[in-house]
Amino acid sequence: MKPISSAEFILNEDGSIYHLHLRPEGLADLVLTVGDPQRVALISRYFDEIDTQTSKREFVTHTGRLGNRRITVISTGIGTDNIDIVVNELDALCNIDPETRLPRAEKKQLTFLRVGTSGGLQPHLEPGTVLVSAYGVGLDNLMQFYDYQNNLEELELYDSLMAFFSETGPLPVNPYVFSADHSLLASFAPSLPRGITLTCPGFYGPQGRQLRGPLVMGEAAILNMQHFTHKDLFISNFEMETSALFGLSSLLGHKALSCNVLLANRTKGTFSEDPAKEVDILVKKVLEEISAGRI
Repeated sequence: MKPISSAEFILNEDGSIYHLHLRPEGLADLVLTVGDPQRVALISRYFDEIDTQTSKREFVTHTGRLGNRRITVISTGIGTDNIDIVVNELDALCNIDPETRLPRAEKKQLTFLRVGTSGGLQPHLEPGTVLVSAYGVGLDNLMQFYDYQNNLEELELYDSLMAFFSETGPLPVNPYVFSADHSLLASFAPSLPRGITLTCPGFYGPQGRQLRGPLVMGEAAILNMQHFTHKDLFISNFEMETSALFGLSSLLGHKALSCNVLLANRTKGTFSEDPAKEVDILVKKVLEEISAGRI
């Protein structure tokens, strides 16, 4: 096998991976991803100890321990393009030998858990609701650049979505579908609601928010999505990272789950009165599940 070139597997002079400025010893098997760099410290302040702190651009990383569990929390910034960087570079840290530039024979599996904020679509999901994504539906094009294979349940959801949109009006893009890791979905906070998460390539137009620019798919089309159902699931929320996290994790042999607190209810036009408080409740819930050994 030919070594991966230095133009593709890029390391800094200190041996850290290019964008994240992180070395292999600073990476735990359990990785919590957040969008906001400031949220990293809001999580790591609950750790019993912190052994690694790095930052470069929007990518801030703290690694430490909560009880006997070693955890990395890293900010991805906003969007699936940044998820592409974070997941690929973390995978490279543990699965590519920096000396030979060859993939390691024995692959290491990471567990990714997104700890994020989101906008809710269903009327009964009020701001402050914490929910878990059973599926991520990508309205971006990131995974179209990868040679992936969906499983049967993902293909069934894709077909259901296409049938729904053929009746209500076509999407401006061809979506892709990936599921959360089944074992994580079964064990993590089973009392929390599950839903289908739409991952959008923007906050305004792609989510039907119109300020001054005319839209192809406006708020009415977005709100109509609340009527889609697949088996016992509905489209629950919009955000900007989950589908790529699920897709790349599946492609590279990792596990992934996404847990979001809803700050807005699009159908009612309401927004959380205290977003910081809602985020802290989410963080504590996630850490509680980790401490209980459910992830």
